[in-house]
Amino acid sequence: MRIAVTYEDGQIFQHFGHTQQFKLYDTADGKVTQAVVVNTEGAGHSALADFLRKAGVGALICGGIGGGARAALEELGIAIYGGAAGSADGAVEAFLAGNLQYDPDVRCAHHDQEHGHACTPEGCGGHEHHCPHHCG
Repeated sequence: MRIAVTYEDGQIFQHFGHTQQFKLYDTADGKVTQAVVVNTEGAGHSALADFLRKAGVGALICGGIGGGARAALEELGIAIYGGAAGSADGAVEAFLAGNLQYDPDVRCAHHDQEHGHACTPEGCGGHEHHCPHHCG
């Protein structure tokens, strides 16, 4: 199985839709056989989902992830292990050992489709607050 981890400086990058790198791990018999860091070919959940599909990824370990990204990945059959943090290598080892700490229900809630307005780094569609997390 090929596992992808949102990646930055050895850590799990916390915002799926803005990740600039994935670390891809090829695994067999519960062990990592090869790992490589790759640059993404775009930003946003649809470009990143397509990137992972083309890379043959079966599972994604990430931090935050929005509803649109979750739906796109699930449609492609990619298992999502969101809400993870810490070392990317450590997370994959924990995953393979069956004890990865993650949140199966993690969502960047104010980026979901039902939100009703568009969030940008400048704010959320006429609302006075700034979005602290841009998760895709």
